[in-house]
Amino acid sequence: MTKLSLIERRLRITTGLILATYIVIHLSNHTLGLISLEAMEVMRKFVTQFWRSWIGGLLIYGSLLTHFGLALLSLYRRTTLRMPVWELAQLLLGLSIIPLLAGHVAATWGARVLMGFDVNYEYSLSGILSNDWVLARQGLLLIVAWSHVVIGLHFFLRLFRWYRGWKLHLYPVVILIPLLVVLSIGRIGIELEVWQPDDDILLKDSYRKDFVLPEGNVETVEAFSPEKPANKILHNSILITFYGLLLLTLAARIIRERTKKRKYGVVIKHINGQILKGLPGQTILEIIRSHSIPHASLCGGRGRCATCRVRVGQGCLDLEKPSALEKSALELIGAAPNVRLACQTRPLLPIEITPLMPADLNVDSEWREGGVSGEEREIVALFVDLRGSSKFSEHHLPYDVLFILNRFFLEMSDTLTESHGHYAQFEGDGLLALYGLERGLEQGCQDVLRGAIEMQEKINQINQKLKNELKEPLKIGIGIHCGLAIVGTMGPPTAPNYSAIGDCINAAARLQTKTKELECILVVSDEVVQNAGTDFSQFPSQQISLQGKQKSVLTYVVKNPLIISIGDEADRPDAADLTAG
Repeated sequence: MTKLSLIERRLRITTGLILATYIVIHLSNHTLGLISLEAMEVMRKFVTQFWRSWIGGLLIYGSLLTHFGLALLSLYRRTTLRMPVWELAQLLLGLSIIPLLAGHVAATWGARVLMGFDVNYEYSLSGILSNDWVLARQGLLLIVAWSHVVIGLHFFLRLFRWYRGWKLHLYPVVILIPLLVVLSIGRIGIELEVWQPDDDILLKDSYRKDFVLPEGNVETVEAFSPEKPANKILHNSILITFYGLLLLTLAARIIRERTKKRKYGVVIKHINGQILKGLPGQTILEIIRSHSIPHASLCGGRGRCATCRVRVGQGCLDLEKPSALEKSALELIGAAPNVRLACQTRPLLPIEITPLMPADLNVDSEWREGGVSGEEREIVALFVDLRGSSKFSEHHLPYDVLFILNRFFLEMSDTLTESHGHYAQFEGDGLLALYGLERGLEQGCQDVLRGAIEMQEKINQINQKLKNELKEPLKIGIGIHCGLAIVGTMGPPTAPNYSAIGDCINAAARLQTKTKELECILVVSDEVVQNAGTDFSQFPSQQISLQGKQKSVLTYVVKNPLIISIGDEADRPDAADLTAG
């Protein structure tokens, strides 16, 4: 995979938007028939000045050929035809446009280019409305082309926030445009009086007008029907080219698949326990879909939304580097190195994957703030809780309690800033802090111990200042543990925050509750002490069983954090001076 994928995506979007613009303008021109045939003709002459210029011709014909070519390329690259219904509908509708459009192109473009006659609305609509087959074909073309445009625009724009606010207002427009076109054409048919009781008369005599071609030959309007020899040749040439390219693409897919089946397969271990077998060249998303496993992919596997992302465990280092398209999407969401887009990654060796987004994800839930979205990292978690706050509340006025709590959280916040910690969440009269987010696990373990020391210092300072107001000094309990956790933005849509979830977070919270039972200030796991490289031999150790865990955790019980030695005591006030109160 190279930068070509990114160029292809941009070309597909750009050419699609150009073609959609052309169709919207063309159909809007048709709706003017509700006013008059003359209004339609005036608008036609105005817009065709641009589309028939060299730049307009380059845009419309270049976009049509490029869009069709990219569709065939995408069809060839697909290793499985299992896809969401909307993708299948978009593909089939798109491939149906050219066969339906061929006759119309042969009759209008052929007449203008091959015979030098500019077919206006009067002649064109007279021919269409007087032929039941042509009328049915054009009606079907209207439905197919408009549906293709609407589906394509919807699944392109739905990733933009502004579109979701306007979506409901655009539904009437989607329905009205083709309806107005039908009503407009019907009104023009009545005006032209093309539906005659006599079946032998296809066109009213007044509209079997003769005109002189540049060569001097006299022709009637019937000369521009698809049955005209020159038009029929052009019509058949378009169909032969279209079906030839389509069959060639399908044949190439069959040959490729038969060749790959002789090779060794790709094995993916899904988090749900299933072993998925695929073929070399298939993306992770294609392999997942081939096994009928639901997987999020809002953009349809085009590398735009990143909702198909997975965390790769075993085999991550064996994967090819991300393409420019995938790299751009991953950088946008700040993904970890082991996170890849399932729609862009083509494994060759066995891998283990964990989907990071819910399989039933929809566009509304994806773009709401909140929810869990993050990466797996090694961090240090610290829970600190203010002891006796309930008892304090019973003997003080609410404003006094509020003052103490605000002072407590202010001091804790300052401590986190000074010790490189991150405030993650507030819980009652305690808080969760994360360390090691920017400085790594080992440095984070040293920082968290410094943070615990400074928290005790702050509490002692508060007690010293408020000793006349406090009947009993304030006390805190701290629990510290480290390990893997999912770190990212999470929480309710109205108040998301950058926090973490995982076993180490739960363990730190439970160690903090143990400080009450052990009548100490700090309980820290041996893992944190080892990573910090600090000597805790002076403190008693003990195995603590945590609720819901089979294995116990080796911890150190610290009654006075101020005597912890991390090698920077010279920068701290003497512990004895701070234990007063």
